[in-house]
Amino acid sequence: MGNSYAGQLKTTRFEEVLHNSIEASLRSNNLVPRPVFSQLYLEAEQQLSSLEGSRADNEEEEEEEEEESSESSSPVSYQMKPPPEGCCTTDGFCQAGKDLRLVSISNEHIEVPSGFLLVGAKSPNLPDHLLVCAVDKRFLPDDNGRNALLGFSGNCVGCGKKGFCYFTEFSNHINLKLTTQPKKQKHLKYYLVRNAQGALTKGSVICWKGAEFRGRQSSPSTCSSTLFQLPESSGLSGSTSSELLPAANPGAPAGAPQTAAAIDHIPSTAAFSSAVYNGKESPKQQVAKNNLSALTKPSVLGTLTNSGPPKKRHKGWSPESPSSTETWNLQLNPQAPNRIKNDGGSLSSLPHSALVGPASSPMVGSGEPVSVPDNLLKICKAKPVIFKGHGNFPYLCGNINDVIVSPLLYTCYRNSQSLSRAYEQYGTSTIQPISEEMQLLLTVYYLVQLASDQVPLIEDLEQIFMRSWRESHLSEIRQYQQAVPQTFPQVPSQVAPVTSAQLPWLAGLAASSCNDSVHIIECSYSLAEGLSEMFKLLIEGKLIKTNYVVIICASRNRAIDSCIVITGKYQARVLSESMLTPSDYQKEVNYQLVTGKVESLGSFFNTLCPEGDIDLLLEKFYQENQGHISSSLSASVTKPTALNGTGAAACTSYEIERHQIRPFQLAVAQKLLSHICSIADSSTQNLDLGSFEKIDFLICVPPSEVTYQQTLFHLWHSGILLELGLEKEHLTKQRVEQYVMKLDAEAQIKFKVFLQNSMQNPHTLFVLIHDHAHWDLMSAMHSLYPQTELSTGLVDRLLNCREVKEAPNIVTLHVTSFPYALQTQHTHISPYNEIHWPSSYSNGVDLYHENKKYFGLSEFIESTLSGHSIPLLRYDSSFEAMVMALGKRFPRLHSAVIRTFVLIQHYSAAMMAVCGLSQMKNYTSVETLEITQNLINSSRQCPSGHGLMVVLRIPCTPLAAVAYERLYNVRERLALEDNFEIILGNPNSGITIGKHFVEQLKVWQKIEDVDWRPQTYLELEGLPCILIFSGMDPQGESLPRSLRYCDLRLINSSSLVRTTLEQELGLAAYFVSSEIHTEKAVVNDVLESDPEKLSSTDNEDEEIAMEGSTAEKRSPMKRERSRSHDSASSSLSSKASITAFCSESSPPLTAAGDTAKSVHQVLSNNAEETANNHERQKQKVDKEAQTTTSKHLPLVTEQLDMKQNIKSAQISITSSSSSPFSSSSSSSAPTHNSFILQTSQCSMTKASKQPPIVFLPKLVYDIITSTDSSGLPKSSSLLPYHSVMWASSFRPLMSKMMTCTEQSLYYRQWTVPKPNHMDYNNRNEGRMDTFHPRRLLLSGPPQIGKTGAYLQFLSILSRMLIRLTEVDVYDEEEINNNIREESDQYYHQPEDMWPDLETFKKMPFDYTIHDPKYEDASLICSKLQTINSEDRSTSRRQEDMYTRRQTTRMRLSKYAAYNTYHHCEQCHQYMGFNPRYQLYESTLHAFAFSYSMLGEEIQLHFIIPKSKEHHFVFSQPGRQLESMRLPLVTDKSEDYIKSPTFTPTTGRHEHGLFNLYHAMDGASHLHVLVVKEYEMAIYKKYWPNHIMLVLPSIFNSAGVGAAHFLIKELSYHNLELERNRQEELGIKPQDIWPFIVISDDSCVMWNAVEVDCSGDRKSDYTWTERNVSLKQILQHIEATPNVTHYALIGMRKWSSKTNRAEIKEAFSCCHVHDFIMLNVDLTQNVQYNQNRFTCDDVDFNLRVHSAGLLICRFNHFSVMKKQIAVGGQRSFHIKSKVSDTPVSISPAQYICAPDSKHTFLAAPAQLLLEKYLQYHSHRFFPLSLKNYSHPVLSVDCYLNLGPQIAVCYVSSRPHSLNISSSGLTFSGLLLYLCDSFVVASFLKKFHFLKGATLCVICQDRNSLRQTVVRLELEDEWQFRLRDEFQTANAKEDRPLFFLTGRHI
Repeated sequence: MGNSYAGQLKTTRFEEVLHNSIEASLRSNNLVPRPVFSQLYLEAEQQLSSLEGSRADNEEEEEEEEEESSESSSPVSYQMKPPPEGCCTTDGFCQAGKDLRLVSISNEHIEVPSGFLLVGAKSPNLPDHLLVCAVDKRFLPDDNGRNALLGFSGNCVGCGKKGFCYFTEFSNHINLKLTTQPKKQKHLKYYLVRNAQGALTKGSVICWKGAEFRGRQSSPSTCSSTLFQLPESSGLSGSTSSELLPAANPGAPAGAPQTAAAIDHIPSTAAFSSAVYNGKESPKQQVAKNNLSALTKPSVLGTLTNSGPPKKRHKGWSPESPSSTETWNLQLNPQAPNRIKNDGGSLSSLPHSALVGPASSPMVGSGEPVSVPDNLLKICKAKPVIFKGHGNFPYLCGNINDVIVSPLLYTCYRNSQSLSRAYEQYGTSTIQPISEEMQLLLTVYYLVQLASDQVPLIEDLEQIFMRSWRESHLSEIRQYQQAVPQTFPQVPSQVAPVTSAQLPWLAGLAASSCNDSVHIIECSYSLAEGLSEMFKLLIEGKLIKTNYVVIICASRNRAIDSCIVITGKYQARVLSESMLTPSDYQKEVNYQLVTGKVESLGSFFNTLCPEGDIDLLLEKFYQENQGHISSSLSASVTKPTALNGTGAAACTSYEIERHQIRPFQLAVAQKLLSHICSIADSSTQNLDLGSFEKIDFLICVPPSEVTYQQTLFHLWHSGILLELGLEKEHLTKQRVEQYVMKLDAEAQIKFKVFLQNSMQNPHTLFVLIHDHAHWDLMSAMHSLYPQTELSTGLVDRLLNCREVKEAPNIVTLHVTSFPYALQTQHTHISPYNEIHWPSSYSNGVDLYHENKKYFGLSEFIESTLSGHSIPLLRYDSSFEAMVMALGKRFPRLHSAVIRTFVLIQHYSAAMMAVCGLSQMKNYTSVETLEITQNLINSSRQCPSGHGLMVVLRIPCTPLAAVAYERLYNVRERLALEDNFEIILGNPNSGITIGKHFVEQLKVWQKIEDVDWRPQTYLELEGLPCILIFSGMDPQGESLPRSLRYCDLRLINSSSLVRTTLEQELGLAAYFVSSEIHTEKAVVNDVLESDPEKLSSTDNEDEEIAMEGSTAEKRSPMKRERSRSHDSASSSLSSKASITAFCSESSPPLTAAGDTAKSVHQVLSNNAEETANNHERQKQKVDKEAQTTTSKHLPLVTEQLDMKQNIKSAQISITSSSSSPFSSSSSSSAPTHNSFILQTSQCSMTKASKQPPIVFLPKLVYDIITSTDSSGLPKSSSLLPYHSVMWASSFRPLMSKMMTCTEQSLYYRQWTVPKPNHMDYNNRNEGRMDTFHPRRLLLSGPPQIGKTGAYLQFLSILSRMLIRLTEVDVYDEEEINNNIREESDQYYHQPEDMWPDLETFKKMPFDYTIHDPKYEDASLICSKLQTINSEDRSTSRRQEDMYTRRQTTRMRLSKYAAYNTYHHCEQCHQYMGFNPRYQLYESTLHAFAFSYSMLGEEIQLHFIIPKSKEHHFVFSQPGRQLESMRLPLVTDKSEDYIKSPTFTPTTGRHEHGLFNLYHAMDGASHLHVLVVKEYEMAIYKKYWPNHIMLVLPSIFNSAGVGAAHFLIKELSYHNLELERNRQEELGIKPQDIWPFIVISDDSCVMWNAVEVDCSGDRKSDYTWTERNVSLKQILQHIEATPNVTHYALIGMRKWSSKTNRAEIKEAFSCCHVHDFIMLNVDLTQNVQYNQNRFTCDDVDFNLRVHSAGLLICRFNHFSVMKKQIAVGGQRSFHIKSKVSDTPVSISPAQYICAPDSKHTFLAAPAQLLLEKYLQYHSHRFFPLSLKNYSHPVLSVDCYLNLGPQIAVCYVSSRPHSLNISSSGLTFSGLLLYLCDSFVVASFLKKFHFLKGATLCVICQDRNSLRQTVVRLELEDEWQFRLRDEFQTANAKEDRPLFFLTGRHI
């Protein structure tokens, strides 16, 4: 090699070290490159000495060599000049003693002369610090490492000394203390720059020529000698490394064994890593692997040496140094994605069109042509695949059909050299792509470690390149990532990369260890000579063992040319076939079938059979056994049916599953609903749920007839159509078909109808459900398929059409198990609109209690890992071996054809073997024999004939037809046509099965329809059958519970795409009953496997007998092999491997004694292993096994059958028995037959309790079961879908911990659709605009129940819409109707529209309260009345009133009032939320007026939106609010409401019904919300376009009385202002409109009664009630004649029980509530009581009436009140003032004795008083309890004393109207806050019972005494000191005081 060494190289050790180091490095998971190469050349104690020969005389290389050599072999050390006497020699300081360290002086001001730059120098003694120097920039290099003047000029920034002309002198001054010749190139490392804060920080590296950029030079100036140099800081010692490693790579525990041949363990190294091990531990376990750092071009930050002593380490670094450990901590930096995804997928996972490079197409050849030899395919038995690599590729001529040229590797190389966007932030100046030499070298390493049965994957290579690149640039990446770089070790000096001259040598070195698997050809001139040589070697047969030929043309003066030729027959076949598109694949297979190329295969099979043609053998068998078989078969098959008919022995374990919603499905449906609601609630206004009245839907399914029928079946049984009201009872199938659309040629017609319906019904929400949504995502414009296929691109044409996108009433829901193709950078679906199937467990807690366990892909993979004796995933090695052998024999046949024919052959032979042709066992595999035997025997284990289903997946339809025909014929010849069915499942057609089996299914499923035929696979439950499942992709078909085997050995394993693989495995996804069944003698869970599986695989047959005795069978070696899931006892290799298939059809194989012995051994062995079986059963079986008489043997084997050790094994002892079905033969005693029927369990029932077993191709099995470095199955890192591609090779690794959401975000970032994908054109600069707002994606594992979930979603969505359009309104009959004055006199006619004023004045006032909300209020007496005491005795608790009041559900009409949740187009502007309008600005206006009763000025605030300012008058100069405009009485307008509406509200900013736009029918109106000051902000937020009247802060704790009081006072004050203002305009004061409307915030709809009096007699009339607009009602009332003469106008409370009498009198003079029109002019002197919380409207009504004013109720109008559970009166909570803990306080505690130590309450005194009197007034008025004829006299106020006490209201005002009290004797007197109108003489008019009680209530104790004196109460009433009370308020809360006394 041109080097002389101080030590001698040991050849054997060299080879060993080289081989193991390559292997170990390729498996390494560690990120940081580690230097190891030194061990290859010398023993551990020897060092590298001087180099000779081809060393280039290059200054920089000399420097590096000198610097990096270790102490023992260093040149003569450099003697520094001794420092002057007395000067400073401290490291980091100059000789003048000034600090030069960057960390110390970074913030100081440093004067830098013009032309100088600040640079950082490295001192060997301070590896963690930079010393600051000022250097003339002329002596520094430019960006290319050139043009630096020789010499030096610099200044010391510490002491300011200038003019250093020699670097030696300068290095002495700054105390570098060097042991080598000082050179500026070595020690001046970085430019220093100021950051944003002005601090000095480390900048970019100074690019000295040859150090940093040496890797980019193409000239081979660096010789191989530089290969062995180590970086400056060569890391940690071996002892430290093993401790630190786990921290650095948490994913791989130290010492973890790593699988040798796994494809996915890619090189973690930046270069050729050669881990040395000393022979004591294998490279598998060696964790601290080592790396050749010298091969990397970048800097190496943290490195590990080998486990021996360190070779060369920089003096400043020791194994214990803190900087060493810091190096490792860097790896944990979360900002850096430090692992790259290992993406599988074969080299051809992308079609050529997507991969062809730029203008210089890789396929275009150059230079001299290369002739492809004739007969190449014939000689080589495979078409070589040539992957074009770097540089120019020659032309090929001659027999070019026998080679395949691919650009895939070229594209991979090119992609890996383009920096990703993700790394652009680091700045491209210092981070360069991986070199071509390194790419090729890494490719060789990768190929070397591939096993002979593995195929190279392009994703593996990409990942290797990515990892190498990242590791080689760790330092630069981290430098840009870290904010404070000083805390990390400095970047060491750069080392030389691989040169093109070294490349062939290194590649050959790597390939030398792989036993000729990889062959390197080096050419000197061009690739043409290498290719020619390769073809020559192929023809000569010299590359038989070679799988890969790497051809390198490495010239010294130009870039390398390279290509890689795949010559391995298996690899070349897989790679060439993987380049076919699905349609090309079908065409190729079809062509081979049609042209008869497969006939050679058939004739070859016949030569294998010893007796010639299998067909002849079958025919012979058929002729010999025809008579006997038919009779025995009829006995075995028809008998169970007969038994079933008579009821003697029907199968009890079979049950039809009923349609039910599982907890999971309900949870998913609710998640979908919440997403729909969030779209509706968002401010984007994309979905107005409030405007929809009903739901309609259309389900789109792929064009599979079975999937279509299956969806119809689910839809029919869900009952959803009836629930949504879309269909009536007596549903027909034709009606159901309208809601499901097959995406075939006829789809467009059905879809057009759907679109028309959506346009015609804007108030119906249409849900478009796209099921199996990953199918056909082809763009309608870029279809690669022929246009004759109408279905191609149909999804894009229909679901992405403009009408669907723009329709505001269509929501699209994509449903799929494989959402990856819909999660690209251009997806239409927002990540917020994705719903993922929830996990069943969270932190070990079962979230949804399901009675079934789901088995999906992860559970299947888990079964292969967890030490199961039976893995659920397996491959068939003997099958694979035969396929591989035949592949070499028939190179021109597609492997799909070969695989299919081999498998058909195996099934045919297995069926023959089971039927008695035992010699055929040698021509099938163990697995196929197991499947066939269990299938054929299954129906006879069940009394009803239930059996197993075997799914045989054959994607290619023509091959499926061939398989069906062949198996059908074999079955007929063997007379098994009534034993099991063979079904050809074609996606385009329905299911066809024989009549015999149809009848069986009808009996089992209790179907009486004569014409019934199964239409879905689910309906085949229990049918023993082979289902040949064809079609390129499964299209959502579900399989029944009787599925036992899923044979996927024929799936297309060359097209490795995640979706394709997972959907094939999804066929086997399965629900297993998770209850433990007692009959299943099992303790463990299903996952621990059923007992039948514990002793063996379900290949029990394989395990039962090998050659010789069964004792050999249980050898550890066999157990080991069964764990590897390779059923290796191949009958092809060992003809006698199955000598005792103990099936019921087996002829005698051994003598009786041997059989008994072997059975006993099997049993005893099994009994030991089957630990989960019951002890009792085990002993019983063992005991029986010891008997050797033939009589007991069938019984023994039946017991075995229960444990499934020998499936239905019936060992016939009598050799004379020739029946192939000996269970019915005479060799078994009849008694045992009956025993069998009782004990054997139905196979189908067993099958439904365990997941199916899946057989896979070996290639797929390896991908599925291997994991990448993150622990994810390798399949999940494959390309997700064939019409997407990776956005970049530079993508991070997927993590095992990723949730579905994170996985979605990963694909959204790292995948882009190809031009043929429907999302390709969905690009927009504004990223959010590309998402469609009404599109959702539901993803969940296959067969988990997504259909049920989305049907349930439709159901709850419909219920919610109905709920949204409905409200609960109070529906209560009026109370106290029995007290109503019944009179024959009616003042008005029923049809009268308005009251007549004169007539109305004559109507008496009805004092009685009839509003049902006051059912718990005191009755008001109007005259002497006798009331049945029981009528009023039903009192309720106040808290219960709201929950127990009767409501009814009402549909909202178009005239309803709405809360804030309502959004619709019409009222956007009204609400102020329309995004087209600027958010409404509001202004705050103060409005003050004086009120004498309060004795102060009232200050109110108005918040007036700009859009509402026209309702107000402002002063001109200052824009002060002057008044609110009022119309004239004479104004008439159809579109205008004259009365301003005031709505007092609290606590209902969301739920209050303030949106009156629809109620007013769009009419202009003035609406003011009256809110408390502390709620102003929240109300303004929710109602930005409403006028707010904000009450003064003193009213924050007041009740509704205060709001009413202020509304009325403000309105009167405003009336006065308006009269004055308009008087100046010549308008009379009485012409100003005096009415306001005061409305509750819960009034939702208004109704009008229409009376029809067209009958003959006047008393005959009919009436109807309907919803009308509030506008109509208000305009009607405002148009009342003489309207200004009425003080109060109201309407009825709506009730469904309104009686005729209420309607007959059109108008009433009585109490009005909830919604009133108030004449503020007439009621000027009547006030609301501002202190009141309850009953203030009753109190006010009584005051108005007593003032002689008219109160009119329009009985033909009614208001509906919505039940609102929040806010209102319930916002007042009475709690203790002392503690914050909520303690319930009873009303009895609301009052206390004055000066007592009672707990004070935090509530207004008035509220405590009212509540106390409501519940406990009987303590004050004991005589009044239920004494309705002697009411309590209440003066000037109405207080609720509870329902059992009646009150009589009187007014003390002069001239007031009061009832005649002459005949009344009162039981009590209530004086509440008496004013001066109440005098002693007034009270003396009334008479009281003896013992009647008095209660006087005043503001304070003083006024209480004054009132007693002023009213002379002591004359008639007796008072005691203890009869004084107060409300339970503290003094500062101003309690109310009251005094009680007794009448004398």
